[in-house]
Amino acid sequence: MDRRETAALLAYIGRLDPRTIRTDQGEARDQLAQWHELLGDVPLATPHGWDARTAARRHIRTSPYQILPADIGRPWDSYRRDRLSRHTDPTPSADPDDQVAWTAELVGTRRAVASGTTQPAQARAITSARQIDPELEARLREVGSCIPPEARADLARLWPARAAREEAIAQGLPDALSVRCTWCEAPIGEPCRRRRVDPDGLARGNTARPNPHHCRRDLAAQQAQQPAMA
Repeated sequence: MDRRETAALLAYIGRLDPRTIRTDQGEARDQLAQWHELLGDVPLATPHGWDARTAARRHIRTSPYQILPADIGRPWDSYRRDRLSRHTDPTPSADPDDQVAWTAELVGTRRAVASGTTQPAQARAITSARQIDPELEARLREVGSCIPPEARADLARLWPARAAREEAIAQGLPDALSVRCTWCEAPIGEPCRRRRVDPDGLARGNTARPNPHHCRRDLAAQQAQQPAMA
């Protein structure tokens, strides 16, 4: 924010909380200088979701304490961290042999993402557990999956238990791996194991099964029906 934008922000805050208004000209000048010094690197607004006035309004609405510059600076820092956490560096267009230009482009892209002037690259957003952008979600529904079919077929051979789980979920069946297996004692999220019992009564064997035990599927089905019955 420049001094004019900082003054506009203070005027906006003063309309919402008259306690921040300084009637003395010297005090008003000192207040403006203080806020501009502390928030000079914080934009008033960005094209992608940040607005200092929204942060100020949220604080005044939820806190009984008079607003301080830190109550604008902290949300801005959180906004920057969140955007960078969802960003995956795209390959720069600069010559990779030109280390200076390559690094400068990477840094410039990160700064643009952090400052809110451009959107994060979506590769990490696709694989994270966070809520993704609605446009990206619609695009994923169109293509069906972010993993190409050829790669998914190769992965199915490497992880048959996971492939069987995904196929069952796609068919609308309960997720058996969402419960603990009472037979082989496989924990939640882990595939069932082949369990052999020796004559002495001890369980042997630790090979993963591509399909869960029947008792595990039945337990998952029972738990899936409980909310509907309630």
